Amino acid sequence: MAQAPATRRRTAAAPARSRLMTAGIGLLGVALGLGGWLLARQQRDARAGDVGTGEHVPVDLALDKPHPGPKDRAPEAFRPDPTAPVPAGERDALRPATGPAPSLVQDRGSMRSQTGSSNA
Repeated sequence: MAQAPATRRRTAAAPARSRLMTAGIGLLGVALGLGGWLLARQQRDARAGDVGTGEHVPVDLALDKPHPGPKDRAPEAFRPDPTAPVPAGERDALRPATGPAPSLVQDRGSMRSQTGSSNA
């Protein structure tokens, strides 16, 4: 005699796992949609120039003043203080350069002045 095929019994955990999987996929879809919307909004704002960078808007370089003249000066808060003391760590950077300027071309006659050269 042939036996009847065994039927699979659903356990109580299978429907709960299925619901959990469906809820997870739904939450993932909502998160992806929200992320896409935020990205599109950020790109739209960047194209419009409305993104707040927190930087100072230079009033002396405004579009209504295309080229500052000799009498136009930067605002007082942005002018350097010439009487400010120089910190010890920056003094070497402000020292004037001494010696020859660096060059990609070798000086003329430098081969002749070397000892042991074949030029007589």
